[in-house]
Amino acid sequence: MSAPQFLPWQMDTARAWLGNRERFAHAWLVHGLAGIGKLDFAVAAAASLLCETPRDGLACGQCAACAWFASGNHPDLRRIRPEAVAVEEGADAADAAEDAEPATGSAKKAPSKEIRIDQIRSLESWFNTATHRGGWRVALLYPAHALNVVSANALLKVLEEPPPHTVFLLVADAPDRLLPTLVSRCRRLPLPAPDPDAALQWLRDQNVEPAREWLAAAGGAPLAALRLAQNAETACPPWLTQLVGPLAKGQTPDVGTLAEVLEKIAPTEWIDALQRLYTDLMLAAAGAPVRYFPSLAAVAAEVAGRMNTARAAEAARWLTRQRALATHPLNGKLFAHATLQRVVLSCQA
Repeated sequence: MSAPQFLPWQMDTARAWLGNRERFAHAWLVHGLAGIGKLDFAVAAAASLLCETPRDGLACGQCAACAWFASGNHPDLRRIRPEAVAVEEGADAADAAEDAEPATGSAKKAPSKEIRIDQIRSLESWFNTATHRGGWRVALLYPAHALNVVSANALLKVLEEPPPHTVFLLVADAPDRLLPTLVSRCRRLPLPAPDPDAALQWLRDQNVEPAREWLAAAGGAPLAALRLAQNAETACPPWLTQLVGPLAKGQTPDVGTLAEVLEKIAPTEWIDALQRLYTDLMLAAAGAPVRYFPSLAAVAAEVAGRMNTARAAEAARWLTRQRALATHPLNGKLFAHATLQRVVLSCQA
């Protein structure tokens, strides 16, 4: 049996934070860059708080509480997450929807992507029950931005009058996306991005190579880099090379063919890649090293030398707004074609 472990770059933060648990706040907002392991940190923290014989503040992995945690049956732990996230993590669909509103009609509803008010209300009976071993009770809520307005306000009422011996761990990428009054009821725990050397070593331990290129493509976030490496063949998508290559020569890429390629890729994925490309282009225009796609550094410099930076900056802002449409049921090919046309025009002289 082993307890959930903090990632190597989290150990110092975890020990310093958990070492002061006698004066622990009742609610913590764990936040930082996406893909650095915030949820891993929160899960390991929950295990450490529930452990009956912690070592240096961390879970021992040997006591009965750690055994319950490892089996997913600890009575003093609740995970509050959208049904869709629970299903992705391997929970049974029925279990994932346990606290959600029952479906109406004969149509089968897709798992919700929001944390619903029913899930917050269902905690009341849990709060009114004594903790199993007289220790902490931990509510792990993620991702916090999945709270809708109603559920966020319901949670706010709970945090205003916190139950005894209960710690809330909220996990979020960006606190500014949360209800301000909710954030004000939490102590913030910012997690920094890992040192590049530590991140590279961890990726190599996961057999990810070339680690440096994958880490760059993920913006320095090692867990995001690992997911990219598991789901893509190269750190720099081939279609991106086909887009930028002609632009560097003052030519127009084949937008129609590229749109057919992008039609088969999740819009959020290729929009993210284009946003990273714009960042690299603006860095190159300023004479700075590119951040995300080092293999495109030379062609990025050529494109940056030709483009109007003000027009490119406006197109980058427009692309950010387009990301909000990425999950809508649009015609994928037309959406990709229109987006690529705007990108091409912004990068030409």
